Amino acid sequence: MRRLRTLIVDDEPLAIERLLILSADHPMIEIVGTANDGVEALRIAQTVTPDLIFLDIGMPKMDGINAARALGLMAKKPAIILITAYDNFAVEAFDLDVVDYVLKPVSSERLGRAITRASGATEAEPQLSAPSAKPDNRYAHEFWVSHRAELIRVAAMDIERIEAERDYMRLYTNGRSYLLHQTISVLEQRLDPEQFQRIHRSHIVRRDLITGLRHEGGGVWHALLGEDHAMRIGRKYLADVKRLAGK
Repeated sequence: MRRLRTLIVDDEPLAIERLLILSADHPMIEIVGTANDGVEALRIAQTVTPDLIFLDIGMPKMDGINAARALGLMAKKPAIILITAYDNFAVEAFDLDVVDYVLKPVSSERLGRAITRASGATEAEPQLSAPSAKPDNRYAHEFWVSHRAELIRVAAMDIERIEAERDYMRLYTNGRSYLLHQTISVLEQRLDPEQFQRIHRSHIVRRDLITGLRHEGGGVWHALLGEDHAMRIGRKYLADVKRLAGK
């Protein structure tokens, strides 16, 4: 089994000690150093070239977000697991393409899942592709969402529909739903319009799930999602939705 050379970065000695203890439960982890802030982390990382970094966010001198950006410029980019007491950095974490986002207090079981993801990320071989095959990075491919006491990734193409709930968006995916703290206008801009269609001021649906359009009379239309679900189309969005049917 290949072991992951791991650097722990946190400004709290007790937090570092806890991660050292938890890491002992996972044989694939080999601790190669610790650091107390982002500047020290960069210096050590250049020397020991870790495979994986457990990185706190709230630190002096250089916080974890800026440290992750700098670490991402290394010739041998390490996998990064952000570990924090706060859940309001999820959007920044997504933009940094970190492996996982773990909330404190960290359990051995939760850390183990993050390590498994990191192992898969470090073992993946680079994919060669023609310039035209590059992914369109203008749009989000995944989102961090709150679920119980942790944050998890949801792939954009797993999202079936989105419904606004006051200051939150509810993402429906694979029989489950998650709340995302974001406005529907911002979320609409982050989604690929070739894949998602806004049909109402409060609703966005994945285009390939729309099986038909139904006219209820009086100018009221619904988008049919399969056999047992229909969502009302707002008048403002009706013309755009009808274009799906070539109308």
